Amino acid sequence: MTLSAYIDYVILPILGLSLLLVFIRLVRGPSVVDRVVALDLLITIGVSVITVYSISTQKSTLIDVAMILALIAFLGTIAFAYYLEKRGRK
Repeated sequence: MTLSAYIDYVILPILGLSLLLVFIRLVRGPSVVDRVVALDLLITIGVSVITVYSISTQKSTLIDVAMILALIAFLGTIAFAYYLEKRGRK
């Protein structure tokens, strides 16, 4: 099995299924924290899709885009955690 076939028939369907399940958690999440974690995981899965696409097309510039998106998602999660902690102190 070649790398291209492995990406097409194994990795992308698993990522697609995980996107669907995380999106369901995002919509039905019982609390705001669950929804934020689901949104962070959704962005992380999006970064992995960009990375897999970059590997399959051999375009290394997309790796830079994936790293920037991951950094923005990380900073957003940290900012939201800081907000929740400040809100809890009042």
